[in-house]
Amino acid sequence: MAASNEIRELRVALTVDDFDEAVRLYRDGLGLSVVKAWDEPTGRGVILAAGQATLELIDRPQAEFIDQAEVGQRVAGPVRLALEFPDIQSAITAARAMGARLVHDPAITPWDSLNARLEAPDGMQITFFQQPR
Repeated sequence: MAASNEIRELRVALTVDDFDEAVRLYRDGLGLSVVKAWDEPTGRGVILAAGQATLELIDRPQAEFIDQAEVGQRVAGPVRLALEFPDIQSAITAARAMGARLVHDPAITPWDSLNARLEAPDGMQITFFQQPR
């Protein structure tokens, strides 16, 4: 791809059944800042800043390996969010206060990061991870 046409942003769009609950979790619980919000006759939306974005593509065996390492069994669907925090414990506490369910306690993974798995109230699987210091 030509340098003049490089991708500038990766945006993941989640369709949620309970918009207010999702906003409380991601904005208030996890501290993502609002970039833009709208409430129109066609619907509501919010764009939240979430640090640097990357796209991780994995095959089914790798997905099974990750779920096994983080949870002990295959639980995620085809999309799972992964968010890095400097303090995973405080992020877990904040997310749980906003309705997220802890699927598995933090554990050191084979790739040497501290990972925990949570499930948002809408069912989205989210890996919280903290890199070794």
